[in-house]
Amino acid sequence: MKQEILQRALERIELLATVSDAPEGLVRTFLSPANREAAELVMEWMEGLGMEVCHDVGGTVRGILGGSADAKPLLLGSHLDTVIDAGKYDGALGVIGALAALEVLRDENVVLPFPVHVLGFSDEEGVRFQSTYLGSRGVIGELESWQLEQRDMDGLSLSEVLENEGWLDDAETIFYDESSSDGYVELHIEQGRVLEDADEAACIVSGICGQVRLRVVMAGQADHAGTTPMDLRRDALTGAAECVLALETMAREHSPLVGTVGQIQVHPGASNAIPQVAEFTVDLRHPDDEALEHHLGELRNAFDAIANRRDLDFGWEIVQQNGAVDCDPDLTKILLASLESVTGAHGMLPSGAGHDGVILSTVMPIGMIFVRCQGGLSHHPDEYAEPDDIAAGIDILVEFLKRWKP
Repeated sequence: MKQEILQRALERIELLATVSDAPEGLVRTFLSPANREAAELVMEWMEGLGMEVCHDVGGTVRGILGGSADAKPLLLGSHLDTVIDAGKYDGALGVIGALAALEVLRDENVVLPFPVHVLGFSDEEGVRFQSTYLGSRGVIGELESWQLEQRDMDGLSLSEVLENEGWLDDAETIFYDESSSDGYVELHIEQGRVLEDADEAACIVSGICGQVRLRVVMAGQADHAGTTPMDLRRDALTGAAECVLALETMAREHSPLVGTVGQIQVHPGASNAIPQVAEFTVDLRHPDDEALEHHLGELRNAFDAIANRRDLDFGWEIVQQNGAVDCDPDLTKILLASLESVTGAHGMLPSGAGHDGVILSTVMPIGMIFVRCQGGLSHHPDEYAEPDDIAAGIDILVEFLKRWKP
């Protein structure tokens, strides 16, 4: 790869990292001003490659590089939204790396015998609505009614946000079904420490773990913090705290199960008032669907027992559930050959993190490339990937595109 192409990719990653909805730290959420600004930048870069560009009402962008009219397209890309106080590589690398790979092919005068579609999805992290993959869900069909009814922290439903904040100007429908493409391949940082421990720059992904996201509510009685004896309290927050620890204990005892509580809200939220309501999220993941379902049932029983013992009302809502996904054998075979050609390695890893391929796998084959990230750190401002590792990931993608036959 020419150094100037790598340097341009690195500069674009840095530029996207400055596009944020927060004055400090990196935050881009579904249909936020920063998310749209990032999407517009990506569209400019796509146009610079001679791609036909468009966006949909939900903010997902697409660039099309034409190939044989008789061949189905191959999809590349990732997401443009972030978590709160995010790192700069998660998602952005997949979009920018795909464009860099096409730049390499252009400079080598390689004309692919199939079209390439590069997508920048508007929402994968699910920060705003706690309903992940809104971007990729949107391109495989209409969002379901329960998803449209999900509400953000301001009480706005997804349907209301699409109607009032959607990217309506010149919006087009981006849609894929089972007959629309030959597959989707994504370049992504590992978000773990395995590659670093193995001293490997990159590997190929074998599959993606199953995931469940929950919204849990514990409700008790607000009361005076100074006059209510401890044995008469119906404290929703202490009930929620016990639930959090029960989740942690379960996950520690049943590896590779992982569980996380990432958000909690308390009402009335005064220092001198006993909490009446505590609402929190749960993220539960496992590579085996049957095991995940079993642990989900155990967790609900544990939470229910805690609520009963503390005389609390208990609410439980599944806001997202995705089964484990295997990467496609044909794509993976060529990706492994490309990895070996570039790095000499032949490694594979499962992904504990979710990716847009989870949703796209319902209508097309998927494959993934992981590159090493420093300390395995992700969803954090110090997230970092070495330029040489990024170059290796892009080179693997280039080699894959050369080897892929429609």
